Amino acid sequence: MLVRDWMTKNVITLGLKTTVVDAAEIMRTKKVRQFPVIDENGSLVGIVSDRDIRDAMPSKYLPGDMASGSSLNTLRATDIMTSEPMTVSPNTPVDLVASILMRHKFGGLPVVDAAGRLVGIITVADVFRFLCSASGVQRGGPQIGVRLEAKPGPLTEMLQFLRSEGVRFGSVFTSHDPASPIYRNAYVRIADLGEHSMDSLVATLRSKFTVLFFVEEGRTTLLES
Repeated sequence: MLVRDWMTKNVITLGLKTTVVDAAEIMRTKKVRQFPVIDENGSLVGIVSDRDIRDAMPSKYLPGDMASGSSLNTLRATDIMTSEPMTVSPNTPVDLVASILMRHKFGGLPVVDAAGRLVGIITVADVFRFLCSASGVQRGGPQIGVRLEAKPGPLTEMLQFLRSEGVRFGSVFTSHDPASPIYRNAYVRIADLGEHSMDSLVATLRSKFTVLFFVEEGRTTLLES
């Protein structure tokens, strides 16, 4: 799960001399939230966000050009960009990117190669796309949430139990239980119920494990608080 597999490669960029007026028009028509700014060699030199552009534009309620007394026709990307923005490499793990985006409240991060050349951008939407693919939600199928002790062994035991029941699963996610660090929760996307119905599988699983909920056809059934 590396950035290179999930980043947006065909990036809309700005040049150093691109006007704010032109950038605003691209933002409006292309629905872009951030623009990497590159020099004539294709090297990343800055980034311009939709907020930077909005802050540079005069209010539609005021007459004339009120943008700090300068003409918007002469205001360039280099005047409003953030220089030396935070970047990631194509080999950065996507979950690390998600942590950075959440911590800094960024909409995306430029992706650069070892020479500093822009090769893509990884955005919040790209991270969501990865999550949807990795969780199996796009392929469909029911999901079961199970609480396990946070130690080696219980997850393997639970998955082996499912296999012994003829159940095939498409994806497995785990996370620490939000209420207690001594537990971790496993979220299993079922690919094939085998001989079970959903109700019979849940009943069988509950005989050995703590089932928190199951989701079938978009409906969530809570079993434990």
